[in-house]
This record gives sequence, structure tokens and C-alpha cells, in this order.
Amino acid sequence: MTDHTPRFDLAHWNAYNTVQGTRPVRALCQRVLALAGPGTRRIAVDLGAGAGIETAAMLTAGWRVTAIEPAADTALTAVPDSDRPALAHRPSFVQDALPLPHADLVHASYALPFVPVADFDRVWKAVREALLPGGYLAVTLFGPNDAWAQDPSIAPGRLTFHSRADVERLLDGLDVVDLDEKDREDRTTRGTKHWHVFEAIARRAK
Repeated sequence: MTDHTPRFDLAHWNAYNTVQGTRPVRALCQRVLALAGPGTRRIAVDLGAGAGIETAAMLTAGWRVTAIEPAADTALTAVPDSDRPALAHRPSFVQDALPLPHADLVHASYALPFVPVADFDRVWKAVREALLPGGYLAVTLFGPNDAWAQDPSIAPGRLTFHSRADVERLLDGLDVVDLDEKDREDRTTRGTKHWHVFEAIARRAK
């Protein structure tokens, strides 16, 4: 097993969440919040919420948030107590949390690639069905050049990877606001690896 091979047990995700507390809000979340405007008590769904850094940003912006995060021991520790009345937590993996609530914002940063291939289509269908008219979708997906796609120690089908054409097909029928592709070496919590990542922001028509 390589240094960067992900594991899939709750102990791993608890350890991952524990070291997330000091990082900034991810740029994908910042961009979609700026586009969507003040939450004004609208509903957001945060898939793979982890320690809750992006969840906390949504709550601060005035959203009510349903956070999906399986590692209950370390979930959402970044969320202040004062914001928790507007937070609902589902302690499960994304593929086990369906159906999702209807929402004006669905955010999934570094979550959907960890949905197994066998479950991905129904998860994506649920994500699309959850999005209300005028609602925003912000997602990270992994491309085929990612180091984990080439790692023989990862069981086939355990992670899901998409080509650019796949990503464009997944977004078909939505208004694509931004589609950014990164194919380069970058850091992880355990060093560096080659990332091939698509970050997409799209909107359902009103």
C-alpha cells in the first residue's frame, strides 16, 4: 500500500477530520456561496462534510444545512454552538443517506469520488433530484490521471473517476457556471500526490 492510498473505515475518516480544523474554507465553497448570495434560511446540503469547515461557512452565510458525514466522532467540530440550531447531521456515507432533502445548494467537495462505482449513478440522480429550481451545485470529481486511479492496491470500483466528457455529460441540462480541471502534483495531509480533479459549479434553471 502506498503512502497516499486512502482507506475507507471510520477510523481513517475520524483521523482525517481531526487534522482539518485549521485549514481555510475551500475555494469551491467560497465561490458558490458568493454566487448564491446570502442564505436567508434557504436549505443547503453538504456531502462529506468532515469537520464542518465548509458547513460552518454556509451557516455563517445564513443557510440551514443538512450535513452528511459518517465519522460521527469527529464530525462538524468546526461548527460553533451558536450556529447548530440551523444544522442537521446525518451520520452516514453519502450512498447510504438517500434521498437527500430538496435544497437551493448542494455542495460536495472531495466526497463524490469516494462513492463506489456501483452506487455512483443513483447518488448522482439523487443529487440532481435534490436541486431546487434556481439552485446551485458545487462538486469535486476525480479524473482518470489521478494517482489513485493508477494504484493497484485500491480495489477496482472502490473509487469513481470521470473523464472530462463524463463530467460534461453529468452536468448536461444544468447551466454550467464554472468547470475547472487540475492535473498536477499537489499536497495532501500525508505529503504530495498527483491529483486529477474537476471542480464544477452549475445551476438548475429557475
